[in-house]
Amino acid sequence: MQDISGLPKEGQQLINGYGDGGFRVSGVRYEGSVLILPEKTESWSLTDIEALSLDSLDSLAQNSDEIDILLIGCGEGMAFIEDDIRASLRAKGVVIDAMSTGAAVRTYNVLLLERRRVAAALIAV
Repeated sequence: MQDISGLPKEGQQLINGYGDGGFRVSGVRYEGSVLILPEKTESWSLTDIEALSLDSLDSLAQNSDEIDILLIGCGEGMAFIEDDIRASLRAKGVVIDAMSTGAAVRTYNVLLLERRRVAAALIAV
């Protein structure tokens, strides 16, 4: 049985809200897009999913030993993630799941509370 306490472990990054061009993560407001690891959030320069590249995910790729799942919030809708990006991260043991930003936020929080090794790359809406 999965332990879902409703509260993140100490130091984990729970997404409290999104919209109006940014995110509130663990009580801190971030303007624009963000990259979220279980224990770190940083601003992300990507504003359009069409510009997604391996380079734009470098910060997460460097921490691939900490994650198994990468959720990509594509903005208002979904987008196709190029095979080379998927293959490169899969080779590091990371599976990509792309969806709208709202769905990615909700999914991230559920997986985090299930104690899964998840990260998120979220384009602001």
